[in-house]
Amino acid sequence: MLEKLNSGVLRVLTPLGPRYLKPSFLQRVYLIWLFRNFPSLPAKVLNHRQLMLVDSMWAENRFIAAPSSYWMQDAPIIGTLEQRPDFKERRETKRSERVSEKVSPYATD
Repeated sequence: MLEKLNSGVLRVLTPLGPRYLKPSFLQRVYLIWLFRNFPSLPAKVLNHRQLMLVDSMWAENRFIAAPSSYWMQDAPIIGTLEQRPDFKERRETKRSERVSEKVSPYATD
């Protein structure tokens, strides 16, 4: 547990293979709490705040180089996100739903 707190990484599975993100200390604390009962989670179960945390780490390029087998023995993995959420599609979907909801009452008149 202390190893995860000191130097844990988040594994995100992508179509090109796993990526490893190095969170800050406070992000590691939050991720340890998030993955406390499950070693891996699908992105669908994360709430907006949790998705934004992963998105911010991804945007800040907190990647760790492709690990060797020796490195993997020492790297504590906090948890595995089963797929990288596509944040752009989520934002566009929400935005288009809001617009269509506001336009539809006027379209019926």
